[in-house]
Amino acid sequence: MQVIGFAGYSGSGKTTLLEKMIPRLVAAGLDVAVVKHTHHDVDWDVPGKDSYRHRQAGARQVMLAAGQRRLLVETLRGSNELSLADHVARLAPCDLVLAEGFKHAPVPKIEVINHALGSTRLFPDDPLVIAVVADEPVDTSLPSFQRDDVDALCQFLLDYLNSHVEHFPLR
Repeated sequence: MQVIGFAGYSGSGKTTLLEKMIPRLVAAGLDVAVVKHTHHDVDWDVPGKDSYRHRQAGARQVMLAAGQRRLLVETLRGSNELSLADHVARLAPCDLVLAEGFKHAPVPKIEVINHALGSTRLFPDDPLVIAVVADEPVDTSLPSFQRDDVDALCQFLLDYLNSHVEHFPLR
């Protein structure tokens, strides 16, 4: 599996960008998975439902299996700050993992910038940033894309993946 990160600060547009990119990457023949990092505690289960009751009873993992999808709720004892590698290891094999929000993961990444946020840029100090996507032009020698130029960004990513066919090791 090849892993590409999409890094940027909250509100930079990462999710919206990936939402536009994923159908194009799938249409290009890739089997795509996404791992999204959040600092918020989330619970997808509903109090009173069987799966919730199983977790409340002490099950560390509960899988809800339906006709066309399944949902695994896993309680991580102590912390949700596992490495990207730990999360990717739990995925079924696929062609491409898009990692959203793992700013400091040791994988090639595309930085997403919203100038209105005024946040610190990653690309000057992170040699793993391979391209920049922004709402305004950015002064960089890296490949740079406007946020709306999704077709060009997808083509860049496909070309990058084809020229870097080795699996990206996660440390």
